[in-house]
Amino acid sequence: MKVEEVANQLEALGNPTRLKLYRVLVRAGHSGLPVNQVQERLGIPASTLSHHMQRLVQNGLVSQERQATTLICRAEYPAMAALVGFLADECCVDEACSTSNQAA
Repeated sequence: MKVEEVANQLEALGNPTRLKLYRVLVRAGHSGLPVNQVQERLGIPASTLSHHMQRLVQNGLVSQERQATTLICRAEYPAMAALVGFLADECCVDEACSTSNQAA
């Protein structure tokens, strides 16, 4: 992942409403939730939900699929895994270097 993409995703998740929205979708699993159920769970107006949802979609964290008259929203788990991986993959990598230098 590119640093700019990660920064944009983290910025999108940095809003309390969007973070709550994302967590609702992550908890829903791969089948996702109809947008009206997301709205009910969050207790926010449709226009507010739409605004925040669009930001998560733009950053690749959420996808939407129209099924007849219902709009299904889903967390993009590969994007979530990549984001978490970007943050954790190099955890403590430099520690080995500093330990090696102290031993010498």
